[in-house]
Amino acid sequence: MPEAQKLEHLKKLAALMRYYILAMTTQAGSGHPTSSLSATELMAGLMFGGIFRFDLDNPEHPNNDRLIFSKGHATPLFYTLWAMAGKLTAAELMTYRHFGSPLEGHPTMSFPYTEAATGSLGQGLSIGLGIALNGKYLDKLPYTTYVLLGDSEMAEGSQWETLQLAAHYKLDNLVGVLDVNRLGQRGETQYGWDLLAYEERIAAFGWETIIVNDGHSFPEIIAAYQKVMTVADKPIMIIAKTVKGKGVSFLEDQNGWHGKTLSPAELERALPELGPVDQSVRGVVSRPEDLKPVEVAPQAAGKLVYQPGAAVATRKAYGNALKRLYPQFPHLVSLDAEVSNSTYAEIFGDAYPQKFFEMYIAEQNMVGAGLGLATRGKIPFVSTFAAFFSRAFDQIRMSQYSEPNLKFCGSHAGVSIGEDGPSQMGLEDLAMFRAILDSVVLYPADAVSTERLVEAALKHRGMVYIRTSRLATPIIYSIEEEFPLGGCKVVRQSDNDLATVIGAGVTLFEALAAYEELQQEGINIRVIDLYSVKPVDAATVLAAAKATQGLITVEDHYPAGGIGEAVMAALAPNPVRLYSLAVTKKPKTGKPAELLDYEDISRSAIVRLVKQIKQG
Repeated sequence: MPEAQKLEHLKKLAALMRYYILAMTTQAGSGHPTSSLSATELMAGLMFGGIFRFDLDNPEHPNNDRLIFSKGHATPLFYTLWAMAGKLTAAELMTYRHFGSPLEGHPTMSFPYTEAATGSLGQGLSIGLGIALNGKYLDKLPYTTYVLLGDSEMAEGSQWETLQLAAHYKLDNLVGVLDVNRLGQRGETQYGWDLLAYEERIAAFGWETIIVNDGHSFPEIIAAYQKVMTVADKPIMIIAKTVKGKGVSFLEDQNGWHGKTLSPAELERALPELGPVDQSVRGVVSRPEDLKPVEVAPQAAGKLVYQPGAAVATRKAYGNALKRLYPQFPHLVSLDAEVSNSTYAEIFGDAYPQKFFEMYIAEQNMVGAGLGLATRGKIPFVSTFAAFFSRAFDQIRMSQYSEPNLKFCGSHAGVSIGEDGPSQMGLEDLAMFRAILDSVVLYPADAVSTERLVEAALKHRGMVYIRTSRLATPIIYSIEEEFPLGGCKVVRQSDNDLATVIGAGVTLFEALAAYEELQQEGINIRVIDLYSVKPVDAATVLAAAKATQGLITVEDHYPAGGIGEAVMAALAPNPVRLYSLAVTKKPKTGKPAELLDYEDISRSAIVRLVKQIKQG
């Protein structure tokens, strides 16, 4: 197609896209039309200007270019793009934001052309980074990942975490498209239309920057995308000046219209300003090369080898497990936040450096990148101290809406880490991950159970959290033992148990020590290893409750959202007596045994409570 004809065709597409953006949001009565209008040319030029490569009939094609709307509220534009590509009808667009429609208010996986769910600002670039890492270093395919960004979300720290990492990994297959429309939700953004302010900051992080002074000029836009193709070893940011509400005079650059739609009367007033609208026009998307990654056939995993009774920290067994199991699960990758010598992810990294990504102390970006890798069929294990996942909880929360096969490991959990003090103690992590819809939460006590639970996590498709401990604990299970998700282990039991003590991780060993002490006084207790905190083995726990005078949960975690509440929720509405020992005082620095005693989650606290139950 001659250049002049191509530009005219793009203008017609943009006019029709604006028509649908306005019509569908007015019909819905909600949405973000003005934020969509500002980026219309930027996205039309990308998808239909001969730049974007995508097999429309196969959205999962491994060599498709990828498009993420980090600016997730601009879904009217997002869906309209795919309508112009012939994948949505006008009638389907009019179901936007209706209950049951796949065209939800922000992108979700109910729409098949969504790469990942977005909408909480500042996350799309991290996801794009993960997808780009996959393309350059794992699948080694020449696809490009494009991320549409809003200028308001550039205030988010996660964006700058990503900017650093993308430059570090020389991701010339990652392109940000920054829609600088000046206006945020309640007024001017931090830098307004100062494109140089963005360019100076982004370039300082090692990105190639391309300024587009008129983000509604197709010649400028196409030239910028063509320049992208010439850049090597650097990620690229297109910084485009646009006008919010472009195309409708009474919306253009007007504050107060963010997240507001036109009334039917206002729509009638606006539509003529778009000029002639050809409702039959459609865009053409270039097809990618039919390239696919080299598939590595799974092989048998190494044998599990541990000496009974040997003391091994579960965090170290986690690293051992990743290394041992990788041949069986060749899509496994590991990401760590500069603590791999403590989480022991370094064991895997040393064995398979091409499958390990150092993400440095940038947990938000690490989780987002993990999600990006998961969208491309990898099985990421994301690890750091359990406490530091709290920084990235929004990324974890948003991940659930992308339905990913994503795993997390939090080490150094609880007061039992000892002298480092409360800043390093994960005491909220079980609550965080239990709150995620359909998540699995695991808490192994010894090296064997850790290895088996890592294996179970790999076989399970979905989000899994594994909590590991700093302290070395003795191996109590044989290497033949199985640990199904949703199970537990009754490790001590008799026909005349007074109470049942439920522990997990380090507190299981406090329960076992209490068992020995009470036995010397002729008191029997049942001891359960609740290695699966979510889901809970309700049947086994309920049977124990009925056979004894009460349940005692003991956990190195705050009471809210922890093991005690997990057991209570699993057994409701059965009438059981349940006592909860948990971390209830502000932690201090001290030795692990001192802290367990201080928080009343030690063997002595268990013994005291059992004796109180005995006395009635």
